[in-house]
Amino acid sequence: MTEQTRHYDFAADALFLDFDGTLVELAPQPEEIVVPPELITLLQRIQQESDGALAIVSGRPLDQLDFFLAPLRLPAAGVHGAERRTADGRIIQQPVPDVHHLRERLLPLLNAHPDLQLEIKRGALALHYRHAPHLEQRCIDTMMDALKHEPGFTMLHGKMVVEAKPHINKGDAVAAFLREAPFRGRRPVFIGDDVTDEAGFAVAQAEAMHGLGIKVGTGPSQAIHRVADPAAVLGLLRQALDARAQAASAG
Repeated sequence: MTEQTRHYDFAADALFLDFDGTLVELAPQPEEIVVPPELITLLQRIQQESDGALAIVSGRPLDQLDFFLAPLRLPAAGVHGAERRTADGRIIQQPVPDVHHLRERLLPLLNAHPDLQLEIKRGALALHYRHAPHLEQRCIDTMMDALKHEPGFTMLHGKMVVEAKPHINKGDAVAAFLREAPFRGRRPVFIGDDVTDEAGFAVAQAEAMHGLGIKVGTGPSQAIHRVADPAAVLGLLRQALDARAQAASAG
């Protein structure tokens, strides 16, 4: 945690948080992640003190986010913004391409290498090779070749995953939230760990927004600040809440 990030009052901001690799550690399989016991309490406190200006912005579908964050049902963008739940509970689904034919093109690779995992989402496919890192280039090449025949997708290369997703990104989701209450008029802060989060950093840090991006972990990023890992993110949130409580009691 840097000195520059110690003073932030996230309850006064519009706070946008990635999930995997940001709030929880990455796991060998997406369903095996472990939610830190403190996380739900921290998010609940920020949601209350910010009057609801907290949203999860993830590559996961909304139903998975709700499962892992239960009993919370936060404003959230799933599948990089292809589906979005507003602060008042409305579900907005963007038009997305059909993944059926793309899946068929990837099946030969999957059948030949059982250690690979194909995650099917609404309008997106994620090819995970965490259990077969030596197949990284093969996965990239196969996905690129498949997408030559299947328009409507963008390929993203993340941490041990190659994903085909709609032409929608997390920045679009953040911008949409910022046009709505209770996010409108607040300084945006986006915290994320992967290449898919760069679009969120760009929107938050746009000149007109005067916002902030915080990169989790190593690797190049346009984010202004950086923290080491999900444990540091939880520490950052905890510290901001504690500082706010101390200021309130002192005043």
